[in-house]
Amino acid sequence: MPQSQRKRVNNANVLSVIMGGGAGTRLYPLTHERAKPAVPLAGKYRLVDIPISNCINSGLRRMYLLTQFNSASLHRHISQSYNFDHFSGGFVELLAAEQTPTTQTWYEGTADAVRKNLIHFLNNDFDYIVILSGDQLYRMDLREIVEQHIDSGAEVSIATLPVDRKPAKSLGIMQMDDSNRITRFVEKPKEDEVLDSLKIDPAWHEKLEIDRVGEDLFLASMGIYVFNRETLIELLDNEHTDFGKHIIPGAIETHKVYSYVFQGYWEDIGTIASFFEANLDSAADLPKFDFYNMEAPIFTRPRFLPASKINGAQIDHAVISDGCIINHAKVSNSLIGIRTLIGDNSSLNRVITFGADYFESEESIRAAEEEGRPRIGIGKNCWIQNAIIDKNARIGNNVVISPEGKDKDVDHELYYIRDGIVVIPKSGVIPDGTRI
Repeated sequence: MPQSQRKRVNNANVLSVIMGGGAGTRLYPLTHERAKPAVPLAGKYRLVDIPISNCINSGLRRMYLLTQFNSASLHRHISQSYNFDHFSGGFVELLAAEQTPTTQTWYEGTADAVRKNLIHFLNNDFDYIVILSGDQLYRMDLREIVEQHIDSGAEVSIATLPVDRKPAKSLGIMQMDDSNRITRFVEKPKEDEVLDSLKIDPAWHEKLEIDRVGEDLFLASMGIYVFNRETLIELLDNEHTDFGKHIIPGAIETHKVYSYVFQGYWEDIGTIASFFEANLDSAADLPKFDFYNMEAPIFTRPRFLPASKINGAQIDHAVISDGCIINHAKVSNSLIGIRTLIGDNSSLNRVITFGADYFESEESIRAAEEEGRPRIGIGKNCWIQNAIIDKNARIGNNVVISPEGKDKDVDHELYYIRDGIVVIPKSGVIPDGTRI
C-alpha cells in the first residue's frame, strides 16, 4: 500500500515491553554482578540502550523493562539515562519480579513475565503492545511493523528475518502464505528434511526484496511481537510460560498471525562469542551496525568525561571511548571502554575493555600499591589478545593474556575462558608478571 494511503500509527495507542531476559548464563561471567540488559556495549552503551533507542526513534515513549536478576545496576542506568519531561507522557519503567497475593514465583519465561505484569500494563490506555528482546543488536523503525499489523488486520504480528541454513537450526522458523499470514512454525528444526520444507520460495525473493541469489533462505523469528490488547489478554489466559515455544505456535492455529519481514542487520548477542564479535565489528571500516547514524541515534547515559588522550600510541582499527589515557602502546582491532588506562609498551589485539566506573585518585593508587594490587587499567609491557576486560579490572605490568593453547571453556580463580575468549571479571586483579 502506498505510504499516503497507509493508516498512520497513533503512538499514544502503543505500549512497549522490553524483555530483560533470565540469569544470562550464556553471557556469564559478564552477568555475574549485572543483569543481561546492563552489560556494556560498544564502549559507552549498554545492551538495553538498543531496544529503548529503537522505541524512542519510532516515537514510542511508553516503555516497561522486565527483569529479575541483578537489577541494581540496570535500575541505576535507566534512572540516570532516560528522563522524559512531564508533558510528553513518556517513561521507561523497570518492573522486577515481585511476590503478590496471586504469585510467589519468579518469571518462568517470556509469556509468564508479561502475564505477571499485565496488571501494570492494563493501567495504560493502548490498543497495541510491542514486545521486544533486550539482548539483540539491530535498528528498526517499529512504526512500520505496527502499521503493517493494522493494515493487515492482524491480531499478532511477528518480525522475521531471512537467514541461511546454519543459523536456521537454532531459531524459530516460520512459513507464510502470499498475504504474509503465518501458516506454520517450527522451533529450532534440526532435521534437513523438515528444514527443506520451510524454505522461502525463490519466486518470493523479489517480493520480499531479498537480493541473496542462489541461497536457501528461511524466515526466522526475531523475538519481536505486536499484539492487539484484547488478543494478548486472551492468549495469556492459561499457564503457558513462553511466547516462542507455546503462545505463538498455538496462536497460529486460532488467530490471525502475520509476518513482518525485516531486511536490515540483526544479531542475537546472547553468547560470549556473538557478543565479542559484534563489539569488535564496530571497529571495522564498514561496521554492520552503524553507531554513527544520527538519523536514528543510540541513546545512553550522558557523561561529563574529558576527551581521550593518546600519548604516542599506535592505533589501528579501534574504537576509543571517552576519558581514556593510552600511552606508548599498540592497540589494534579493539574496542576500548570509558576511562581505560593503557600503560607503555603494551600490545592489545582483538580486545574489548569495559573501562572503569571512576578515575582513581593518587591516594587510592598508592593505597592499592601498598596492598600489592595494580592500579585500575592495563599496566606496562602487557601482551593481550582475544580477551574481554570487564569494568574496574586491575591488570599489572608484564602480563600476558591469551586463550592460545588452552581449552575452549575454563574456570580459574583469576579469569574465565568462554568460547575461546579470555574474560577477566569485573574488579578482577591480575598481578604483575602473570601469564594466562
